[in-house]
Amino acid sequence: MFRPKYPEAPTPSIVHVPTAVPTAQHSHAPACSCQHTTAPAPTRPAGALSSLNAGTVGAVITVGIVLTALLAAVAVTAVSVAVAAVVMRSLLASQRRR
Repeated sequence: MFRPKYPEAPTPSIVHVPTAVPTAQHSHAPACSCQHTTAPAPTRPAGALSSLNAGTVGAVITVGIVLTALLAAVAVTAVSVAVAAVVMRSLLASQRRR
C-alpha cells in the first residue's frame, strides 16, 4: 500500500550502430628541434602535515566534537546550579523574615 508504483518503461528497440567510425589522423611536425622536458612534480616536505590522512582528520574532528559537548554540559550544569542557589537563597531569606 505504501510502496511507490513506478510506471512501466517501454522496452527500447535495438538500433544498429556502426562500430567502426573513420577518424582523421593528424600528425604535427615539431615547431623546433630542441628537446623539451617537463618540470618534475612538486614533492611534499617531510613533516607533520605530510602524514595526515582521512583517519587522522576524522579522529581530530571527533575529539573536537566530544570536547565541545563536554564544555556545553559543564556550562549547562553551572547555570542550573547557579539558578538553584538563587532559589534556595530566596527561600531561606523569606523564612528568616517570618
